[in-house]
Amino acid sequence: MTTPSHPPLGPADPPAAEPAPAPAPAPAPAPVIALAVAGSIAAYKAAEIARALRKGGARVLPVMTRSATEFLGPLTLSGITGEPTVTDMFDPGFAGEIHVDLARRADVVVIAPATADVLARLAQGRADDLVSALSLCARGPVIVAPAMHPRMWSHPAVKRNVATLLADGRVELVGPEDGEVASGESGMGRMASPEAIAAVALARAGKADLRGLRIVVTAGPTVEDLDPVRFLGNRSTGKMGFAIAERAASRGADVTLVAGPVSLATPFGVRRLDVRSALAMRSALWESLGADLERADLLVMTAAVADYRPRDEHATKLKRSARPMALDLVPNPDLLAEVGAARAHRLPVLVGFAVETDTDDHVIEAARAKLAAKRVDMVVANHAVDSFGRDDNRATLVTKDAAEPFGVLPKTVLADRILDRAAALCRR
Repeated sequence: MTTPSHPPLGPADPPAAEPAPAPAPAPAPAPVIALAVAGSIAAYKAAEIARALRKGGARVLPVMTRSATEFLGPLTLSGITGEPTVTDMFDPGFAGEIHVDLARRADVVVIAPATADVLARLAQGRADDLVSALSLCARGPVIVAPAMHPRMWSHPAVKRNVATLLADGRVELVGPEDGEVASGESGMGRMASPEAIAAVALARAGKADLRGLRIVVTAGPTVEDLDPVRFLGNRSTGKMGFAIAERAASRGADVTLVAGPVSLATPFGVRRLDVRSALAMRSALWESLGADLERADLLVMTAAVADYRPRDEHATKLKRSARPMALDLVPNPDLLAEVGAARAHRLPVLVGFAVETDTDDHVIEAARAKLAAKRVDMVVANHAVDSFGRDDNRATLVTKDAAEPFGVLPKTVLADRILDRAAALCRR
């Protein structure tokens, strides 16, 4: 009897277990910003700062001097931030040293508005109120936004205090600006805009993970003039492109924004070029990218560039008549396709947008067609009804290998998602 060459049959071996998918990386914790408000007529703008910080993804700890509460109710800031507003160094609701605890939790301290008195306290290193004690104890940057009458700002004592603070290197000033103040007079002393203050604070609180990247963003519509009164245009408001430019600058990138005609403020730290027509955007785009595309690492083309323009632009208004009017339209250049065709290397990374009115599947199909036809790296596919004129958006990020859908997100959050994916492509 021979021994079988194969092992005896036994219970079936269990199938090899598939490796468990790698856990998704935990989201980065929200930056924590202490917003300290001093007693100035500009204190009401602190509510706008708090809202902008929250919109930027920060947790906001509101702090007020007692005089600030004469201008703005603490409950207003609590309602916006969802945090208790602290007004007293000896608040019985807090155990321990309040200024130490706030400083420990805050990545950045923002003092806005900062009065002449606050500047003097900071320059002298005093700690006899909650705001000055918090500033002395801060473990991160202290952002100061002065606000006062122009004659106060120009006073030698205030100038000395500001010079001392800057020489110490412990605070960063945002503003003031030249403009109208509460008295109706104008001059240097008006507090910087809430958006600018929030942008600086968010940039200092967040990781500057895009530092060194040169990013060009196009935004808004182009309009094609028919005569001095009429034009062809579209419904784009530019909000998505401006959100991308704002978030990229906040994360340390060098950002150029080429904007069609929109009524949006320039994000802090962004270089802006205003254009009107598709041909004007084309010129500004190539100026920003450079003839060999060497001036940018990433192009994000959110602009809704007009596909056609009138063959003739009339110097005078076309008169109405009872007869039908026919417009002779000629195609505009495809700006993104031109850049894709000219790109000889892997940089700049090219991101396009596809706005459609079809079903989700057809929107993704259109995005894939655009991806190939225009030789771009990623297309953000969305529906017109979900995007134009809104502060949020529902989009799918389409690449050669994948389609990553997102639910409805604020445009600032979607901007960060787009930048995350695009930056990874830049560094690959």
